[in-house]
Amino acid sequence: MRIGIGLPAAIPGIAGPEIGTWAELAENHGFASAGVIDRLVYDNLDPLVALAAAAARTERIELLTTVLNVPWRRNAVVLAKQLASLDRLACGRLTAGLGLGGWPDDHEAAGPSTMPMGALMDDMMATMHRVWAGELATSNATIPALPAGRPRVLFGGFAAAAFQRAARFGDGWVAPSFGLGALTDGIAAVRAAWRDEGRTGTPRVVVERYVCLGPDADDIADHYLEHYYGQAYLAAVRADTPTTAAELSREIDRLAATGCDDVVLLPCSTDLTQVARVADAVESTRSVLA
Repeated sequence: MRIGIGLPAAIPGIAGPEIGTWAELAENHGFASAGVIDRLVYDNLDPLVALAAAAARTERIELLTTVLNVPWRRNAVVLAKQLASLDRLACGRLTAGLGLGGWPDDHEAAGPSTMPMGALMDDMMATMHRVWAGELATSNATIPALPAGRPRVLFGGFAAAAFQRAARFGDGWVAPSFGLGALTDGIAAVRAAWRDEGRTGTPRVVVERYVCLGPDADDIADHYLEHYYGQAYLAAVRADTPTTAAELSREIDRLAATGCDDVVLLPCSTDLTQVARVADAVESTRSVLA
């Protein structure tokens, strides 16, 4: 199982230059990926902007959205161009985890849609694939095609339509940041959808877990997760958030046993020492970060 680390782009008050430094440290410490999560009405950096900063400071690490919320962005051509531009900046290192977006305030702020969210998502995905294939052109210009298979695309969500979407349009599924049962059930569901779609091989499965290590780790995790999630999901997310090296080791082993391919460890703090703390904790129980 590959181990990545989240960028602190969704922690209120993050200083912009620290995103690039964090990404560089993550690459130097051997993490497989650097991930970002997405909100609209919150004190966070836009995920694509944050990953562009990370791309400028790194050369090898995968850049991953877990997930980028598609429907409230509305314009599929613009979003496809943004993702294609980021993929080109990163020399093909982008994997776009995409989802509907679970925060009602974000959809409300974006304004009403003329289509249900799922139908809008599918319509936008079809357009985005046409853009990436180089099919959008005018009389004198075109958006150039990306190399086949880029950007790599994953999908999040629990509904049957999400698993079908992953099998039809994508390379795999992004699991949530809590719930072992949700993970194991989701793996079974996306693999079944994959087979039903006639796909060969198996879908990639990426799961998230928050982590916070060092002095006052419990208090820091409690404060941030309550601020981000409120009371709705706090207990479930916090229950699966390691705050010691031993807890992190057990959680990694537990996740690996499900058969998932990647875990992205999301930070609860902007403290740059978290990168080394998490890397050291993982290294102490596993021989490599891979």
